[in-house]
Amino acid sequence: MTSLLVNSFKKLCLTSISRSTRVYSTGNSPTVHVSHNLSVVQKGWKILPQYTKPREVWIENLDTIDENKLGLFQLHPLVFAASPRIDIIHRNVIWQRKVRWVSWAHTKTRAEVRGGGRKPWPQKGLGRARHGSIRSPLWRGGGIAHGPRSGKTHFFMLPFHVRIHGLTSTLSAKLAQDDLHIVKDLELPTNEPEYLLDLIEKRNWGPSVLIVDENDVVPRNIAVATDSIQHINIMPVYGLNVYSMLKHDTLILTLSAAERIEERILNHLHSIDSNKSTAFKLDQV
Repeated sequence: MTSLLVNSFKKLCLTSISRSTRVYSTGNSPTVHVSHNLSVVQKGWKILPQYTKPREVWIENLDTIDENKLGLFQLHPLVFAASPRIDIIHRNVIWQRKVRWVSWAHTKTRAEVRGGGRKPWPQKGLGRARHGSIRSPLWRGGGIAHGPRSGKTHFFMLPFHVRIHGLTSTLSAKLAQDDLHIVKDLELPTNEPEYLLDLIEKRNWGPSVLIVDENDVVPRNIAVATDSIQHINIMPVYGLNVYSMLKHDTLILTLSAAERIEERILNHLHSIDSNKSTAFKLDQV
């Protein structure tokens, strides 16, 4: 009885799916043409999922304003389905904000303020307190003791495993909130900014969008279209970071970018370096 209900539910959900729906995969896995039953071919990951199933997302297009489903794409659960650690995400945000922060507050010491070349009064005989210079920190208008000095950086480095888990937690949170979308490529039919704005409004991707491609060379149309739009940014894979993903409401990944992100993070998560492997064993409860 249960199998009959499941089969009938699948038929109801898949009536709108075209017979020529393509399922994309990586590695040696072939491209599948789906008929009635939608099936996804296992991707050629070097590290296979053990305890959780891969996440499946639709592949979308950018050549039309209306959304077209081009196929299904599998995402590795260790990268896109990790338990979100809010504390790790917060540590990454604090780290990125302080790394680029330089304090220019500056105060002068007693050696830099003007005046105070002689002793204000004799050491003895007047019944007054002993002073050697009016530019002492005890005097009004004198130097500042232990004050801020300009050009002070707040740079520090997070542990390697904390940075990696920050990426997995943020990517997983974006996918769980339906704010992560996979597109086939970044080819646009025109370089007009209005086309891209209409597409984002039609698909509810706003108000700010971060587009990630595999490298820093993108098609000309999308580069020109996003040049005058401040809330749409393009970033290569090697620049992906937690702060930028949280700053934008929607994260758009190309197929090649998603595969590259999975490859690099899985490689770091399963590194044989003994100094890193122990730190990766975090309590996810």
